[in-house]
Amino acid sequence: MATLLPRPLGLAQTIFLKNGSKLLVAATANHPGKQQVRNLNVHEYISYTLLRDHGIPVPKFNVATTPEEAVKFAKELNTQDIVLKAQVLAGGRGRGAFKSGLQGGVKMVDTPEVAGQIASKMLKQYLVTKQTGAAGRICNKVMVTERKFPRREFYIAIMMERSFNGPVIIASSQGGVNIEDVAATNPDAITYEPIDIIKGIQDDQIARVMKKIGLDTKDAHDMVKRMYDLFIKKDALLIEVNPYAEDALSGKFFCLDAKFRFDDNAEYRQKELFALRDVTQEDPKEIRAAKFDLNYIALDGTIGCMVNGAGLAMATMDIINLHGGDPANFLDVGGGATAAAVSEAFSIILEDPKVSAILVNIFGGIMRCDVIAEGIVTAAKNLNIQIPVIVRLQGTRVEEAKKLIAESGLRLVPRDNLDEAAQLVVQLSEIVSLAKKAGVEVKFDIPKYIK
Repeated sequence: MATLLPRPLGLAQTIFLKNGSKLLVAATANHPGKQQVRNLNVHEYISYTLLRDHGIPVPKFNVATTPEEAVKFAKELNTQDIVLKAQVLAGGRGRGAFKSGLQGGVKMVDTPEVAGQIASKMLKQYLVTKQTGAAGRICNKVMVTERKFPRREFYIAIMMERSFNGPVIIASSQGGVNIEDVAATNPDAITYEPIDIIKGIQDDQIARVMKKIGLDTKDAHDMVKRMYDLFIKKDALLIEVNPYAEDALSGKFFCLDAKFRFDDNAEYRQKELFALRDVTQEDPKEIRAAKFDLNYIALDGTIGCMVNGAGLAMATMDIINLHGGDPANFLDVGGGATAAAVSEAFSIILEDPKVSAILVNIFGGIMRCDVIAEGIVTAAKNLNIQIPVIVRLQGTRVEEAKKLIAESGLRLVPRDNLDEAAQLVVQLSEIVSLAKKAGVEVKFDIPKYIK
């Protein structure tokens, strides 16, 4: 599941990138010198556990790390209606495909033996979905759960939302489908109820929301109240249940799928929760970047980008696309990057073998241009950069920065105009990419590109 509302997200803004990846940018991204963060996502079985431990009904489940465990847990369910769910941090698992050939990361089975066979084709395999990119993500765990047969399905979420100045309940009678589709085709089917963070959630608010979606029952009221309590106690940015469904066999309601996201700023008081972070679901380069307070997301293009500020980074990627290029990454060095961090940023970009040129676009406010230039020069020398680097710097100490670059004698091409810089980096990237495919080395006459 993924949440995209028909209005700008606030305290936790989701930016959907070209390859389907998602970047969650916290409110601090709007404050100079603050580094935006990618907040903690957890696997579905952890969400189930948190819901269950908070008195919110979920189907019986367990999580297996081997086929043998899958068989054991399926037997314990004592039912022929069994569901296996690959525990991969990506949306669209059901429609995904494993590189091993197995179609779908969500499978219905009717015996423990078949559960073991299917689990063996999921575990230690890479699942490719619309959100993972071609590389896919590894499945190290499989959730084994009982199947429910929904009669009615609802969408209920609590999330931080800037336009409401705090938490908001979001609900719809059209559950079990992507809420983005509902927002696009029938926005009136979604109801929003802001919550005063000081007063907390009120009974009349819950009643108003539940009445609008046609679920005005005591159990539903109690479930939403428990959701909000969990939301506050765990410093959540999002608790999304889709669907909250009525089981046709028992008539009882269950949370059949859930997505949680937590505020990284609360890690110091949610240590047990953050210990559950699954780094196998993250790009090693992203983990390495985080150690230097860099915000890095790998993409599928050939042009490396190094920018300061999430908004400027998105604009830079857009202008590269405008001129026919494709960004290889989103990389924001933030407002307080050191020369060492800039050098590390280059190193991370260059680890991607697809990168054939780099565009540096820095607006120096709190982040001084000469510090960035120092890092660029150091990186170019230490890493022996052989591909063209286009450098566009504006702002504080820009003249000093230009002098450092001009006197470096390295393959660095300065540009003052962003449009020109983007055009040039696309041209040079195409030349290098073609040369790589042909297996020939390209020698650039850098001075001819310097005005």
